[in-house]
Amino acid sequence: MMRREGPRTGATVVWDRLAEGEFLHARRVRAWLTIAAAATVGMIGFGLITAKGLHDVTGRPLGSDFISFWAAARVAIAGPVAAAWDVVRHGAEQAAVFGPADSFAAFFYPPVTLLVLWPLGYLPYLAALAVWLGVTIVACRQALVGWAGPWAAGGLGLLAFLAFPAVFSVLGHGQNSFLTTALFAGGGALVARRPVLAGLVFGCLVYKPHMAVVLPLALAAAGQWRTVVAMAVSALGLVGLSVVVFGAEPWIAFFELSRAVRATLEQGLVEPGKMVSIHRAAHMLGASVEAATWVHGVAVAAVLAALTMAVRRHREPDAAIAAAAAATLLVSPFMLDYDEMLLAVPMAWMVRRGLATGFLNWERVGLLATFVLPGVARPLAMGLGVPVAPLVTVLFVGLVLRRVWADGRQGAEVRDDAEGARVETGRAGRPAAALPEAA
Repeated sequence: MMRREGPRTGATVVWDRLAEGEFLHARRVRAWLTIAAAATVGMIGFGLITAKGLHDVTGRPLGSDFISFWAAARVAIAGPVAAAWDVVRHGAEQAAVFGPADSFAAFFYPPVTLLVLWPLGYLPYLAALAVWLGVTIVACRQALVGWAGPWAAGGLGLLAFLAFPAVFSVLGHGQNSFLTTALFAGGGALVARRPVLAGLVFGCLVYKPHMAVVLPLALAAAGQWRTVVAMAVSALGLVGLSVVVFGAEPWIAFFELSRAVRATLEQGLVEPGKMVSIHRAAHMLGASVEAATWVHGVAVAAVLAALTMAVRRHREPDAAIAAAAAATLLVSPFMLDYDEMLLAVPMAWMVRRGLATGFLNWERVGLLATFVLPGVARPLAMGLGVPVAPLVTVLFVGLVLRRVWADGRQGAEVRDDAEGARVETGRAGRPAAALPEAA
């Protein structure tokens, strides 16, 4: 860590301590994680104990967003499958189970998603919710352990997982972010050794297409073309399988309904405080829809350009995946707070690199801010009208890309040194220092 030279004022000392982040030592971090994990488990337990039938203590459906997934599967099973994207039919299925007073949860996912959800439609709601969350959270946890390395396999890694506020958010909403994170981390753990298999895993992100936009760009910048091709083959294969199983009509219905996504965003049909995109933040701060679109577009273009340059310099697949996962949270204007579960992927990578080579200035504080973000983003946006999520995410993406760039520069220096040593080596391959003695 570099310290400033010369006289240090109180403000300078505080600034340097924040930059170095040495106050975030192992014992303190473990204590904080223990408290946060206990709070998560306690809140989940309280929610289950106080639930009344299919509703929680506030009267909202348990796993609120999962009603969309389950209802879509039920409607598709009853037939025709395309009716899963019929707003009237889909809403009637929800109202029949949860009552007309509950808010409607739309189903904006492609038919590929039904390949996963279809079996859940044969189960009662609570059983389906338990299976969905149980399977996906275990897959997410195991994939993150494989991705993050030894530090995540022990008690500290489990504490960090349970304490991450996004875990509570995904559980409370019954959402699919565990699955998205598992695919990113699972493919990331494979890409160096099994690039084709990693691509097949990444291709499954087609179930939620806007989460897969940045990844091919990052992998291509890293020169991982086999993974990119395998990802495309996997995605197209799943699309083809959905057509074979369900027919073409569901895809037609899906694209017709997709036009409503823009209206949902522009008219604020989803509570703006729940959204974490640059577009929504700009609109909340007073920009028109058109101006917010321009702000979002310019910011995304800048992030993708910086990502491409950093990854091309490093060309290490793990770095590419970490950068892609972080940037994904900024690309789509339709991004909600439970999607921040994906931040576990770049955070785990940064911790792994920091433990191996030392943390750069501001990385520890950046990790802390990003870690707590899913727990404070919605209250600040809805209660105070302060959309902090995009700002924190942009800063964290900057830290990730700086680390990628720094590691790439270090790798280039190592390669240059190795090349220089090879050039100075004699024909027999002996080091140059031994040549005079051999002569």
